[in-house]
Amino acid sequence: MRAHSSALTRGLALTAGLVLALAACSSGGGGGGSGGKGTSAGLTSCATEGKADTCNSGATKAGGTFTYVIEKNIQQWNVQDTNGNTFENAEALSPVLPQVFVPQPDFSVKLNTDLVTSATQTSASPQTLVYKINPKASWNDGTPITADDFVYYWRTNDGKDCPPPPASDSTQTKGCLPESTAGYDRIKSVTGSDNGKTVTVVMARPYADWKSLFGAGYPFYPAHVAEKVSGAKAGDAAHMTAAQMTQGWQYFQKNPPTKYATAGPYKMTEWVDNDHATYEPDPKWSGKKATLQRLLFKVISDATQEPIALRNNEVQGIYPQPEVDLVNQVKAIPNVTYSIGSGLTWEHFDLNLHNPVIGKYLALRQAMFTAISVKDIMAKTVAQFDPGVKQLYNHNFVPGTAGYKDVVSASGQGSGDLTKAKKYLTDAKFTGVGTALKTPDGKAVGPFDCRYTTGNQIRQSECQILQSDLANLGIKVTIKPIGAADLGTVLAGHQYDIIVFAWVASPFAISGAQQLWTTGAGGNYGGYSNKQVDSLISTAIGETDQTKAAALLNQADQIMVNDAYVLPLYQKPTFLAVQTRFVNMRNNSTNVGPPYNVGEWGLKK
Repeated sequence: MRAHSSALTRGLALTAGLVLALAACSSGGGGGGSGGKGTSAGLTSCATEGKADTCNSGATKAGGTFTYVIEKNIQQWNVQDTNGNTFENAEALSPVLPQVFVPQPDFSVKLNTDLVTSATQTSASPQTLVYKINPKASWNDGTPITADDFVYYWRTNDGKDCPPPPASDSTQTKGCLPESTAGYDRIKSVTGSDNGKTVTVVMARPYADWKSLFGAGYPFYPAHVAEKVSGAKAGDAAHMTAAQMTQGWQYFQKNPPTKYATAGPYKMTEWVDNDHATYEPDPKWSGKKATLQRLLFKVISDATQEPIALRNNEVQGIYPQPEVDLVNQVKAIPNVTYSIGSGLTWEHFDLNLHNPVIGKYLALRQAMFTAISVKDIMAKTVAQFDPGVKQLYNHNFVPGTAGYKDVVSASGQGSGDLTKAKKYLTDAKFTGVGTALKTPDGKAVGPFDCRYTTGNQIRQSECQILQSDLANLGIKVTIKPIGAADLGTVLAGHQYDIIVFAWVASPFAISGAQQLWTTGAGGNYGGYSNKQVDSLISTAIGETDQTKAAALLNQADQIMVNDAYVLPLYQKPTFLAVQTRFVNMRNNSTNVGPPYNVGEWGLKK
């Protein structure tokens, strides 16, 4: 799992899940403003079992401009970095940077044969992986894609060769800070042969989610560019120093892909900060050619403006978090097809354990989570347009996946049981329960802030309901919105007491668990640490039997529930709407989003 900021929240690129089953989805089509379900072709078949990867398919013709909305500005461009790992960043890089396995709408992963013709495990002891790079695969400056790109990717993400900067280095001037080292920290060697077109990876320790390596939403950056900007020897990523790797890492943070060689069906020709990215088909791309004349990703941070832009033909595709008014507006737009789906994205409240009161008192955290009524939250928000939404009772798996198990409800967390919540506090010698809560040593509890991204009405409502629920315990909560582009900064800087957002998952729950829940991990923003959890997750990562690995994660999850760090709310609905004259766009609720197949988008033939 990679996760995080937005990705983090849809900003977070987030993560979770083994190879999963088909997501349920309900679809409909606009069509003269009828507002009925299933009234047009296009995305309506996405709800049919087995159609998640093929709905809205069609032959395309040359030409046309397609503008797709991304909901947050991109402030740094290294999606592998803990502060650049946002959903919007992953979407914007999909047209131009390659990866080995690409997450699909049905939560499987598909080999990207434009990059590699095969990726296989050839030995279990030691675990050995062999990648055959497509002979035609190259960066658009003519540099072949070789084992050197794999070596650079590994060494910048293993947490050792380019170690993370010290905590005192707030500007990250030294070292690499990958969102997750999962898997890369288990690699013993990466070597090339056949002029660099065969890559052999030998693992020092087994890694169950090996298909998540070198992709799964986290693409390659060109090693030869990093070597050039850092003064390293060309084609020798194996001997780059930590300082040189840092320079390359920072270069990809600061520069959009208009500034360096890329390898995708499109090339980015323009980036206007906080406005849009423009792409044109890349004539040097060796894979299947894109048919659109032009592609734009438009930044619209206020979701309420997206239906208006769609109606006015300013954009042709939107992927907002669904809200009642927004969905109803889209239903009334002619010649638009839409789908409401569910997938790997899940909403949650997080507590900041760096807060000295929240971090110190377990009984306080347990009481807070028990006082919150998730059913009330759902009834007043997402259930108004998705009546089938259900409370989530797991931190690593969602309903319908092989590992899903209810590990939360027995604790009472999310139940809104005030009697039980107050008992936690009185048993722990808190005073002022229900009026003005004080710690056992007489210090005021709170006020705490609840933070959400500006313009998200659902999350504003979620904070308001939490505010009311915690007032019943005598805890004052102040609601403080976050600028749409600032979520990653707020999370990484621990600038919250309580925060609500969503993880956008990849299909790899085991590696995702390491990223989110283990001590010091990149996505563990709230500072959670439990040695038992660390040990169980570490064991799960090396367990190649998926059933046993899932059982280990659920054991760890049971401990996390008791520690009351993150409260799962629900599996978050997704909403995609596109004009019916375009085909091959479809919902993909993993961390790559609908642009997973952007090279296939086009005008209907």
